Amino acid sequence: MASLHLTSSRPQSQSIPLSKLQNGTTSCYTTTRCCYYGYYPFFPKPPFSLRNSQIRYSFCCRNNGLALGFTVSYKLETSKDNVLTQSKKKKKKKEEEDKKSKIVVPESNEAPSLSEEGTAGISNGGTRQPATRKTQLGGVGGSWKSSIWRRVLAILSNLPLALAEMAAVAALMALGTVIDQGETPDFYFRKYPEDNPVLGFFTWRWVLTLGFDHMFTSPIFFGTLVLLGASLMACTYTTQIPLVRVARRWSFLYSAEVIRKQEYTDTLPQASIKDLGVILMGAGYEVFLKGPSLYAFKGLAGRFAPIGVHLALLLIMAGGTLSSAGSFRGSVTVPQGLNFVVGDVLGPSGFLSMPSEAFNTEVHVNRFYMDYYDSGEVRQFHTDLSLLDLNGKEVMRKTISVNDPLRYGGITIYQTDWSLSAVQILKDNEGPFNLAMAPLQINGDKKLYGTFLPIGDVNSPDVKGISMLARDLQSIVLYDQQGKFVGVRRPNSKLPIDIDGIKIVIVDAIGSTGLDIKTDPGVPIVYAGFGALMLTTCISFLSHSQIWALQDGTEVIIGGKTNRAKGEFPEEMNLLLDQVPELVESSSPKQSDVISG
Repeated sequence: MASLHLTSSRPQSQSIPLSKLQNGTTSCYTTTRCCYYGYYPFFPKPPFSLRNSQIRYSFCCRNNGLALGFTVSYKLETSKDNVLTQSKKKKKKKEEEDKKSKIVVPESNEAPSLSEEGTAGISNGGTRQPATRKTQLGGVGGSWKSSIWRRVLAILSNLPLALAEMAAVAALMALGTVIDQGETPDFYFRKYPEDNPVLGFFTWRWVLTLGFDHMFTSPIFFGTLVLLGASLMACTYTTQIPLVRVARRWSFLYSAEVIRKQEYTDTLPQASIKDLGVILMGAGYEVFLKGPSLYAFKGLAGRFAPIGVHLALLLIMAGGTLSSAGSFRGSVTVPQGLNFVVGDVLGPSGFLSMPSEAFNTEVHVNRFYMDYYDSGEVRQFHTDLSLLDLNGKEVMRKTISVNDPLRYGGITIYQTDWSLSAVQILKDNEGPFNLAMAPLQINGDKKLYGTFLPIGDVNSPDVKGISMLARDLQSIVLYDQQGKFVGVRRPNSKLPIDIDGIKIVIVDAIGSTGLDIKTDPGVPIVYAGFGALMLTTCISFLSHSQIWALQDGTEVIIGGKTNRAKGEFPEEMNLLLDQVPELVESSSPKQSDVISG
């Protein structure tokens, strides 16, 4: 609804609706006498002016010397104007719908930053443009939740915190190697007594309360690992992934001033940007051309490497955690010729330990034997093992030794130790008799085993007999009833020895194999993590280099930067630019004067 705005020589104004004006009359909604120069359709000669499709009407009123003047302006609208207006509305509506499905941002000639975070739109053939992020939060609740989440990510991705977490993990691991693991409480009572604390404060209470007797499955160790893993994931999410997103986008710079602000810049006065692109492609660059502008890059894999390093560290920690809390371990010493069931030996190491069907496997020790150096010292010991299923059928057989274990169904059997279990003899051609061998404690790390063959009344309080000692399976040393040395016999030599009228023949020395058995589901994960860590660490040394160029007439303006090898990058660029051919202006051939005779 149109209205009139009245102005006068006095500082006052009033708006009067047009509907209040009487067609063909001189009243102006007030009781004053008015003269007017207005026009309605009833007036044949309107005193109006037409300017830019607008009609201007002039009115004036007088009352007691007070002059009031006002003007009414109308815009003339034709059918063509209606069509154009509707077309503009449809176009604006379509643009709004397009904005909902993609990001449209204004162009920018700023150089892309390798540390830029967030997302950015690409339009106009790949020109990089600063991103505008619009976050829709679900009311007040969504706002404070998002704020807390961002704050938590900022804290976890803090570099000093991550370094402190790594130092804490290393310190706990070192402490776990110093403190004996898996011993009984009495052991720690004796080693860390309260009346003589280590360093003045460290006693058995620290060990048992904090779980240092099983360090690698203790809550404090797991908690530190979880915190370190959370920091790695937060750093990857907030820093590394945005860097990769920025690096993957290719861009053009159309401003010579911006190109000259790069770390490296140069100008070729007579060159073609296409020739430059060919040279860069030969040097391993990915090259993009758009009109007079060029963008090239190489070494993008170096931007992905930090993410790979973080993932590799997470794999190593996950595998180590699974090994600590999800494995089974056990040790057993089995004489030659006997059997044992795997599940009877193994015990869980943590809350993630889950038994498998392979636990029902029965192991039979077929034979145990040793190899010796020329000096007589033990060089290697071997055990011939057979694995039997529930039906007694042999499913696998292997001779194991130190550093050559047996693996079956996720179970690994290691050769770790040996001992003497019995010596087999003939007494006066009777037998054979098996005499159990017991370990004897001596100084040093040498092993010594002994047994006793009673002679006479075994119920007598003063029983006497023949003593036999052995260091290994090679020979048996014999002593008479008074403890005097009698002689040495090798097993299976079949040579008798007479001791106090009794003929003794050493038939065999029966050894026992010492086996360590374990299941460790985290080993493949740890190996994969270390492999990925070595690979991604090497890839991270690749430089991500970017080059921009702009053709300005015959002049080519070049700028570039790199994230590594900043000293070698200018040398590389100079070598490449030296290969760009120079443009030579062609001149029209001059016709030589022809002298006709």
